[in-house]
Amino acid sequence: MTRAVLNAAAAVTLGLATLAATTAAQAGSITFDVTPKGKAARLIEKSLDVYRRVDGSKAKVTQTGSGNAAGIAQSGGGNYGHVVQRGKGHTGTVTQSGNNNAFALIQLGKNRSSHVTQTGNGKVGFRVQAGW
Repeated sequence: MTRAVLNAAAAVTLGLATLAATTAAQAGSITFDVTPKGKAARLIEKSLDVYRRVDGSKAKVTQTGSGNAAGIAQSGGGNYGHVVQRGKGHTGTVTQSGNNNAFALIQLGKNRSSHVTQTGNGKVGFRVQAGW
């Protein structure tokens, strides 16, 4: 399991390093997606599942700030979606169809927009967006 954590951390670090070259062109924002496979996917899935079990929900929206809008649509069974918005002016949706999918959309700062769709079974991932 430690190796899976290190692999996931390396993938995130590599992704951030790759994004560093594109952030200047985006003028005040950054977005990165993590959609792991294999053991790293199972690790993230288990982490989201623990949160779901403690919280008791299958779909959750957490907002702090003003002017934010979020939604989650699910069909199938065993899906978990979470939208976290901190700041102002965000819009975000997570749509899941199929079974046993897990996704977290995290928006920080201001004025980010994202619409995520998971189709199929056993998909896992998260997206982090920050705007300033």
